[in-house]
Amino acid sequence: MVYVCIVVIFRFVYFGFHLENGKIPTLKIGFGDDIHDMISIIPFYFLVDRYDGWKMNVIGNITMFIPVGIVWPICFKQLDTIRKTIFAGAGFTLFIELTQLVCIGRHTDIDDLILNTIGVAIGACIVFLIRRNKGKEC
Repeated sequence: MVYVCIVVIFRFVYFGFHLENGKIPTLKIGFGDDIHDMISIIPFYFLVDRYDGWKMNVIGNITMFIPVGIVWPICFKQLDTIRKTIFAGAGFTLFIELTQLVCIGRHTDIDDLILNTIGVAIGACIVFLIRRNKGKEC
């Protein structure tokens, strides 16, 4: 399940939603013309002011990372608290955002870091609430 989460996330993060000639476009490594067009560090500025599909972006970024918050603490014993799970998910998201800097046509955005981490937190809360309730039944 961990690998499925990673593969699905990488598919949507590194390859655009729009098909080219009916196929998923190839990943292009390199640097774009202007670094300022590749990075957005002002929270929610790019999301609302410049992007028409921002609602879908918010829902998609959160939803895509809920499984990470659910699966990782189940599979990794070290992630035995909500806090550790959220930090691990935030680190994973930070890794993704930083690697997008070398992908032509991709955009590194603080909004994605925030929204993805919220998704991990939701998933982690689900797992740990279930664990806590299960422990009370015994």
